[in-house]
Amino acid sequence: MKNIKSQITDRGSTLLLKFVVLFLAIAAICLFGFLLYVSIAADSMGIFRPILLGICVTEIPFLYALYQAHRLLLYIDRNKAFSNASIKALNKIKLSAFTISLLYTGGMPYIYYVGEVDDAPGIILMGLILAVVPFIVAVFAAVLLKLFQNGLNIKSENDLTV
Repeated sequence: MKNIKSQITDRGSTLLLKFVVLFLAIAAICLFGFLLYVSIAADSMGIFRPILLGICVTEIPFLYALYQAHRLLLYIDRNKAFSNASIKALNKIKLSAFTISLLYTGGMPYIYYVGEVDDAPGIILMGLILAVVPFIVAVFAAVLLKLFQNGLNIKSENDLTV
């Protein structure tokens, strides 16, 4: 039986990642509450209100992706990294990231309009960043998904030969 120190050392990296996922979830929930309050309560938001509500809408797939990332870390802790469950979790992360990217890309014409009306080119750049970063995460998740599927295939072939 392993002692507690060796168990913590074995799971140290995933433990840190779990804390990061938890911190991101708490920060996203706080941001969601703040943006929702500001967009509803403040009368001075004007043309920025739909942008804030759009950010609130994209927090739903973001929180779902964080939940799936937590589940994936649990599978890794249980030495089930190359399993169908981890592949499903990674696929859901990929789909959530693509959804976020599509939502921001769909909102880019309005963000461009607001940037032109308010003479704020920085908001257009921020909109582009918000659309591109989830797409990069989705591509990275797709590559990891392919690697996990290849690892699962190799594992199943090795299990059959033994």
